[in-house]
Parts: sequence; C-alpha cells; structure tokens
Amino acid sequence: MNITRQLLTTLLVITISFSYGQGQEKDTIVGKEDYYNKRAKEDAKFEQEFTAKSKSEDKKFWKEQKQYEKELKKRDAIAHKAYMKGKRDAYAEHSDHCNSYCNHGYYYRYHVNYYYHNNYQYQRSYHRTPNQTRVQVRIPSIGLSIF
Repeated sequence: MNITRQLLTTLLVITISFSYGQGQEKDTIVGKEDYYNKRAKEDAKFEQEFTAKSKSEDKKFWKEQKQYEKELKKRDAIAHKAYMKGKRDAYAEHSDHCNSYCNHGYYYRYHVNYYYHNNYQYQRSYHRTPNQTRVQVRIPSIGLSIF
C-alpha cells in the first residue's frame, strides 16, 4: 500500500511538472512572437522613414536587412515567421496612406514586394496558355542540267 501511494505521488508530481513546463513553453513562444512582431513593426517604420544619401548606401542598408532576416530564419523559424508577419502588416498599413509625397529609397518598393509575396523574385504570373503557331512552307525543288 505504501509503495502504491509513493508511485501515485511520483506520477502526480511528474504529470503536474510536465503540464507546468508545457504552459511555460507556450507562454515563451507567445512572448517571442509578440516581441518579434513588435520589433518588425518598429523596423518597418524605420525603413519607411529611411532616406539614404546615395544609391549605394540604400543598397547596403537593404542588403544588411535581408541578411538579418536570413539569419533569423536559420536561428529561429517561429521568430522569423512572426517577424515577417509583423513586417507585412506594417507595410500594408503604410500603403493605405502612402502617396507620391512619401520619399522612399530606390530599393524600397522591391523589398516591400518581398514582404507582400514572401519572394524576392516574385513576378505576377498570368495563367495564359501560349499561342504557338507553326508555319511550314514547302518549296518545290527545280533541277537544272545541261544536256
């Protein structure tokens, strides 16, 4: 009876500690997502207000930003997903009131396109079937001979 009681107590302690650990892990993930989502919105605001002095400075800035996102994706997929969602939301919000008075850099639109479509090589695909017409012209051959 005493062994059964100890076994049940041990099992109960393990179950409680496991469920507590799961709850903490979930809170940690939610906290991480909130942090990276907020960070993305702050970064997007900075990017929208950023004006480079030269085209090369603009290119360097966006290259560093792209590198940060690439490293974040390698390091933590959940954080990267939350970060990209935050960026997409921030850029969508900005596009509602962005007009010709917004002075964005040369590479800005290219990178905004990435946040909307998750692909730098995005090109709108038109689902048209190509029209291929082949034309063959047969020419009769004429032979010339002497005698």
